[in-house]
Formats: sequence, C-alpha cells, structure tokens
Amino acid sequence: MDRSLFTAATGMQAQQTNIDIISHNLANINTTAYKKSSAHFTTLFTEIVRQPGATLMNGQVTPNGVQIGLGVTLDATNKSNIMGSLTNTGNPLDLAIEGDGYFQVQMANGQLAYTRDGNFQVNGQTGEVVTNRGYVLFPNINLGGNVEKVHITKDGTVSVTRAGAFNQVDNVGNIRIARFINPAGLIEQSDNLFLQSVASGRPIEGNPMDDSMGGIRQGFLEGSNVKVVEEIVSMISAQRAYEASSNVIKASDEMLQQANAVIN
Repeated sequence: MDRSLFTAATGMQAQQTNIDIISHNLANINTTAYKKSSAHFTTLFTEIVRQPGATLMNGQVTPNGVQIGLGVTLDATNKSNIMGSLTNTGNPLDLAIEGDGYFQVQMANGQLAYTRDGNFQVNGQTGEVVTNRGYVLFPNINLGGNVEKVHITKDGTVSVTRAGAFNQVDNVGNIRIARFINPAGLIEQSDNLFLQSVASGRPIEGNPMDDSMGGIRQGFLEGSNVKVVEEIVSMISAQRAYEASSNVIKASDEMLQQANAVIN
C-alpha cells in the first residue's frame, strides 16, 4: 500500500512539472521566434517480484512474471524547432531566417550566443548593428553615418544608401549565420539567446542560402511557434492526470485506515 502512495506522488510531481512547462509556453506566445518546449517522461525503476521465465514450484516456467512499476520521472524537455509564422513589420533591421540557422551575437564577456530573434537596432554612437539588449551582431556590421536606406539580401549582403550622396551605395558587410547538428541540445538563456553545448555540437558557420542554411527576409520577424489550442488541451490533460493521481493517494489512505481498523 505504501508503494501506491509514493507512485502516485511521482505522478503528481510529474504533472506539476508538465504544467510549469505549458505555462512557460503560453507566457511566451508573443515572444519573437520562441520555440515551444514539451515534457518527456519515463518510467522509474520497476520492482521485479517474480522474474519472467522463472521456474515455479510446480516445475512450470512463468511466461510473464510479476513486475510492478514505481512511478514516473521527467526524462527531458524537448524543444520544437518548427519555424514560426513571419510577420511583415516594414522595419529594415527586422530580419527573419527562412529555414535553418541562428544569428550570432557577441555577449559582453566576448562569448558568442545564438538567436532566431532578428529584431535588430543600430547603436547610435558606434553605428553597429545590435540586439535590443545591446549585444553586437557577429561578424560585426557597421552601417556608418548618414544612412538613408538599408538593404539586406537573402544571402545576407548588407548595403546602405547615404543621405546627400547621389546614388551612392556602400556594401558594409555580410551577415553570417550558424546551424547545429542537434539544435535541441542548445542551452537556453534569457533574452532569446542560446549557448552551444556538447550535446548541440559545434556551430557550423556560413552564409545564408549556402550549405543548408536558411535565407534572410528583411522587414520580417519570426513569431512564436506556440499554438494556444494545443497548449490548452495539454493543460487540461495534465490537470486531469494530476487529479487522478491525487485520488489514488486518497484511496490508498482510506484503505490503510480500514486495514488499521481491522488490526486494532
């Protein structure tokens, strides 16, 4: 009977974690390029009361044995890398990657981080292209001064038209992106950033449109890939599973009370 109490408790804990993940998805439904997570559960150790294939007292071999599971535990959180829908913003420094790849940005400590969030700005003092948090796009793109128009092609070529100059167009650099063999292994950070890990593998850097890289769409932002209806259904399912596990604990407790009453 004690086994059922602890087993049901693992079920409640698992569904609480599931709700935590679902709530995080729903909270980021409007976050640019957010990729939803889902919980993956696995069974805990199974107690083998009688080994399958064991010889019984009558000399017969048991075909099934007796194996009793001891509950569930969170095994992994899987990140969905399905591309979100694109929204036309008209902002020349809003960029979206159509296909695989991540923008590379340099953090304050010099470490490279990776993001699908292409909501870039211009540092008014240096002319560099940066994120909303001030992280510099890598490799560095400096637009310079007197910029009248910015044009970015699908292959990442960045050119600007200078104010006051007759048809003067300057090529100021190329955006390079990175992809990973296992993007699900990236370490999620705040500010829509990811860091590489042993599981993700080393970044494969290249130009957009080359070597299975996605292309750049200027004036667009990638939306979150969270679908509200799916998350609501998952939430209801988790709530029902949590309630069922709590009912098991209640039933086991009542059965223990009845057993104690008989003994006493």
